Order: sequence, then structure tokens, then C-alpha cells
Amino acid sequence: MAAQGNAAPVIIKRKKVVQGGGHHGGAWKVAYADFVTAMMAFFLLMWLLNATTEKQRKGISDYFNPTIPVNRISGGGDGAFGGNSVFADETMAHTGTGAMDRKTAAASAVAAGDNAGKGAAGEGRAQSELEDIAKALLARGGESNTMEQLLRHVVTKVTDEGLVIEIYDLPDAPLFKEETAEALPVTLAIGGLITEVLNLTTNEIAVNGHLRAYPVTLIDNPVWALSASRAQSARRMLEAAGIGPERMQRIGGFADRKPATSDPSAPRNNRIEIVLLRRDR
Repeated sequence: MAAQGNAAPVIIKRKKVVQGGGHHGGAWKVAYADFVTAMMAFFLLMWLLNATTEKQRKGISDYFNPTIPVNRISGGGDGAFGGNSVFADETMAHTGTGAMDRKTAAASAVAAGDNAGKGAAGEGRAQSELEDIAKALLARGGESNTMEQLLRHVVTKVTDEGLVIEIYDLPDAPLFKEETAEALPVTLAIGGLITEVLNLTTNEIAVNGHLRAYPVTLIDNPVWALSASRAQSARRMLEAAGIGPERMQRIGGFADRKPATSDPSAPRNNRIEIVLLRRDR
């Protein structure tokens, strides 16, 4: 027993092993950075949806998912993503359907005229010319809020007769002083805008006046005389803005015979049609 008491004590050491280190690696930092980036992109998207117009959103959408070649001169418009393009003096603004150079458009118009009436190729060129002019006009809406407000009055369509540019009354913005052929300032501004685009080509022009239907109880219904007077006023407006008088082919007053809506008395039927006539007709 005494011998056992002199024996050295046995000491057992236990080591605590810490797995992965005290800082747990850096994976959480990467995950957090991804989360913050995603949240920033989300809030940027929300801001974009609130701060841009429908045309601007379409342009942004086409940029990230292009279905057409995006030209280096694309741009124009106001606001956070706008400002005038540095090429504004030479080109049209881009609205998501392709930028158009004015000189190129004019050259295309001349070529279309040279080839008009020369079979299917000439007819195709004439059709393309009219479509280019329509795009050039509507593209102006991206240049400023003022242009966009003016183009609320304008629709275009290509017909067998040519390119029809229709300018119509809005409930809060008529084109003429009530019951007269006196053009209001908004109409003169639209006329100047249209003139700039029509001067890209040399096609002849026709102007038609249309009116809403008046009550049948009127003894002296003014629709015929007033529609013709408004067409004449539109012709003078275009010539004053820079259209050559020799390009005017005809003037017509159609009264209330061709309503644009199912309701003949709707203000929408008060309109002026400026027709860029085909060369191949």
C-alpha cells in the first residue's frame, strides 16, 4: 500500500478542437453582398417604373432585350434617362423602333420617287418611304414632354392613297376656336412639327377636313362649309411653316360624312387629315 502511494499521478489532457475557425469563413459576406445587390436592383426597378413614360420603358426594354439592331445614335427625350442626343441636329430620336437619320430618310424618299411605278420593287420602296416618314414623326414624341403632348393629337396610317396623318380634337384640347376655322396655338405647333417631317420628302400633299355631326334640328347646318374652311386653314398653316405651295394637290371638306368613331357627334370626329400622297399612283 505504501508503494502505491509513492506512484506518480496520471494526468489526462483533453484538447477542445474548434472546427472552421472563429470567424466561420467568409461565405456569409458573399451571401450578404448578393442580397444587398439584389435589393438595390429591385428598388432601382421600382423607381424606373414610376419615373419613366411608356415609350421610355419600351426603349429600355428593347435595349436589354433587343429585337432590332440598337444604333449608337439612339437616345433623346427628357428626364433622368433623356436629354437631347448629341446627334440631335442630324438625327431623329429613338423610341424603341430604330433611330432614323434625316439625310438618310431624305435620300430614301428620292430613291423611292425614282423607282416608283417600276413594278413590285418600286411599290415596295414607296411603301417603305411612307412607313419611315410615319416613324420619324412619332419618334419626335421622345424628344420632350411638349412634343409628347402635341403628339397626343396625332395618329398615322398607311393606305392605298398614301400616308394619312390625322390630327384630332381632344376633350381638353381642341384644334380650332369653337365653330370657326381659326387654328389655336396647339394646332400651329403640331403643324410646324409635321412640316419638319414632311419636308424629308417631296411627295404631293392633300388636306381633308372632317367634323362631328351636329343636331339634325339645325336650320343651317355648318358642317360642309366649316370642314372645308378648316382644311383651307390647315393648308395655309403648312405653307406658312415651310411646305412648298406647289406640293398641295387638293383640299377637301367632308363634313360629318366619315366619322372616326361609332358616335358621330363625338369630338374625336373633329379632325384634319394631311395625306402624303404616293408617288406610284
